[in-house]
Amino acid sequence: MRLQNAALGAAGLTAFLALGEAVPRLGLVKEDYFPPTSRVARAFAGELSDGAFWTALGDTLTGWALGLAIAASAGIVVGVVVSVVPYLREATASTIEFLRPIPSVALIPLAVLLYGSELRSVLLLVVYAAFWQVLVQTVYGVQDVDPVADETARSYGLGTWARVRHVLWPTALPYVMTGVRLAAAVALILAITGELVIGAPGLGARIAVAQNSQAVPEMYALIVVTGLLGLLINVGARTVERRALSWHQSVRGEVAV
Repeated sequence: MRLQNAALGAAGLTAFLALGEAVPRLGLVKEDYFPPTSRVARAFAGELSDGAFWTALGDTLTGWALGLAIAASAGIVVGVVVSVVPYLREATASTIEFLRPIPSVALIPLAVLLYGSELRSVLLLVVYAAFWQVLVQTVYGVQDVDPVADETARSYGLGTWARVRHVLWPTALPYVMTGVRLAAAVALILAITGELVIGAPGLGARIAVAQNSQAVPEMYALIVVTGLLGLLINVGARTVERRALSWHQSVRGEVAV
């Protein structure tokens, strides 16, 4: 099954690359705006040999990793506290529902005013966007705790933090891992968006420079890099999720299938 899926994925990718080569060659679009795959591949190889590209990649990964770590830590802690402390969930519900839908890109003017084009501007956007993904999933996970198990833990004299560790956390962990996986993708999107719009160092700023200088193949090559980066992050997040939840029924069932 895995070999079949890999073969189908490779066939789909090959067809996509062939389509990208054929469309401009056939004159359906102008090569100046949509270069063939072969030209993009040459530009991609040129980027890999450029030291400035690796510096930009490191800047993007730094903003992504720091922002995700801050957002995940804060989202888990706040989600658990809000759900465990009596009446705090009801007291904060309206505030959360007000702040959560605000797009992170709407905070770009604020980020520029506060930090200019520094890394902290990107972190502000990344943390704000990724935080809600983790927080909401954590709250849902805590609410899914079996009340019978919780009451049993209380009857055995377990304190609040003991119940959090032995009852609440195992139930909420699958939700938390889903939130972190979603937050990882969102964090990458906001990191590159912030660099692209604000001009902070990273792949986004490099894409903007390529666009402004009419280096179209290089621009598409950098876009391909961001896509590959997102794919690697998603695969890595799923791998971590499977290992962290190797004891969970959903993962055991997936492995069995």
